[in-house]
Amino acid sequence: MILKKRPSLLFCLAVTAVSSVHAADPPDTLTTANGEKLIGHLVRSNGGSVTFHSDTLGDVTIDWAKVKDLHSSRKFAVIPKDVSLDHKAHHQAKDAPGIAHGAIAVTDQKIEVTPASGPPQTIATKDAAHMIDQAAFDAATTRDGNFLKHWTGTLTGGASLVEATQNSDTFTGTVHLVRTMPLEDWLDPSNRTSLNFSASYGKIDQPATPTVKTEILHLDVERDEYFESRVYGFGIASYDHNFSQGLDLQQTYGGGIGWTAIKSANQTLDLKASMNYQSQHFETSASNANLVGSAFTELYHRKLPLNIQFNEQLTVTPAWNKTNDYSAAGTAGFTLPVYKRLALAINTTDTFLNDPPPTFKKNSFQFTTGITYSLR
Repeated sequence: MILKKRPSLLFCLAVTAVSSVHAADPPDTLTTANGEKLIGHLVRSNGGSVTFHSDTLGDVTIDWAKVKDLHSSRKFAVIPKDVSLDHKAHHQAKDAPGIAHGAIAVTDQKIEVTPASGPPQTIATKDAAHMIDQAAFDAATTRDGNFLKHWTGTLTGGASLVEATQNSDTFTGTVHLVRTMPLEDWLDPSNRTSLNFSASYGKIDQPATPTVKTEILHLDVERDEYFESRVYGFGIASYDHNFSQGLDLQQTYGGGIGWTAIKSANQTLDLKASMNYQSQHFETSASNANLVGSAFTELYHRKLPLNIQFNEQLTVTPAWNKTNDYSAAGTAGFTLPVYKRLALAINTTDTFLNDPPPTFKKNSFQFTTGITYSLR
């Protein structure tokens, strides 16, 4: 009986292994105009280029004009340029007319899409705006109302400790979180929520000398609602504490209009204007103020070679009921990749209060470095 069971078990394992090999999707192939053949899997296409993951070269982006043929048995959604997707109803894009779904084959600058049922559809590569993996397309066009999901951002921290005649402690940290819906960049944004927190704390102790302390805190929350792909309305609340300028607490609440003036794969530039109410409480109560004013902001992000990120923001805040109480704030910094999700952050921050309490400087400048962890 034992001898009979052993060959039966081996036979079953062999059949299972063979079935698994046949069940797996064959690799995708791409042949360039000069005859080079890549084997791997198609990632996506945007406009005039296609991104292909080669088993030997990694991700490669090639202009459609340099592609001789491309074959994939996996299902994709091909979105022509003349198909308009409502940015406020991206969950309806799944059923938008004109989008072709199925296995794809590209020859002679034409994409042939073979659906599970029905005749194939042909779309010229020059007329295709996007080609998205079907699973990614379905995920992007499915409504997800869970506000706790799909957050991205970075966490940064730095510290310096000195123990000698002088004892010096310095700690810095920032949290940047953003949630943009929908997730995919081939769909126009519908809304965006961001949260930013930064803290800088320092203390110097020395015998027979008063302790010197630095304490700067900032928190802001913003919600953007898009009217169209580059224009949005927003509401914002921010809170500031700056011991170095005698500011106990500054509260700002407002709303306005934003415009994405530049939007490309390498850079974005946003311009914003708002009307705000601002409450300022200082260590010297005589300097307290309730202000009605505006805020004019520009934000610039650029991707540099070697995946280095440059971020810059400048905000000018005039007060209309007390014109001498204007303020401004600016930040600029670089993020340099180190290993996987870890990066080195180098940042500068300058805040300006035109009318601080007596004996305090108008400017507060910070230079910080730290390690950044990317959440996604």
